[in-house]
Amino acid sequence: MSDFDSLEVVPGFEHEQLQGRAWENATPDELREGLEKAFYYRGDVTLNLKDGRTVEGYVFDRRPGSSLEDSAVRLLPKDGSGKITVRYSEIAGLAFTGRDTAAGKSWEAWVKKYWEKKRAGEKNIQLEPEKLD
Repeated sequence: MSDFDSLEVVPGFEHEQLQGRAWENATPDELREGLEKAFYYRGDVTLNLKDGRTVEGYVFDRRPGSSLEDSAVRLLPKDGSGKITVRYSEIAGLAFTGRDTAAGKSWEAWVKKYWEKKRAGEKNIQLEPEKLD
């Protein structure tokens, strides 16, 4: 029989608040760091390109390479125009502009709401997801 109290417990993940944060005139290492964070962000980001265009969308993939020219990020643009690929070398800056749909969400919060409803005597408890913007 296992002694569950003696099992190693992995520390919780602290969610970094990125909404509203921006990387402008970033060094190559800072840009790589920002794009890596954008990959894990659950909201839209805005890329400011060196040619003056901006692209807003959800980063669903990144392909880091040995240089900025060899690295690319893939997005689903907010305008729904289809997947696009942008080389890191084309990016002048980025900003976390969309609402982070994962911020403040956790299994513990869901369970807490469930038990509050159960203690209140509710039956057929359903916890509905929050409406997205």
